[in-house]
Amino acid sequence: MSESDDLRRRIEKLEELAAFQERALEELSGTVADQWKQIETLRRELANLGAQLAEVEATSSTPQREPPPPHY
Repeated sequence: MSESDDLRRRIEKLEELAAFQERALEELSGTVADQWKQIETLRRELANLGAQLAEVEATSSTPQREPPPPHY
């Protein structure tokens, strides 16, 4: 085995590793982007629900608080 063959194999191995890492980074980036979209959707839904709850509380016609029952 010559030194140039050994060097060629090492270079090929490094190229394979670089390609694998590049593909993994692209997949992770896509996953992060998808999760960010989901987070933004959930934030909007939470804000809408908070607004709806505030509206219901503001228009509620129930008394503020029932008096406690008498103690024996």
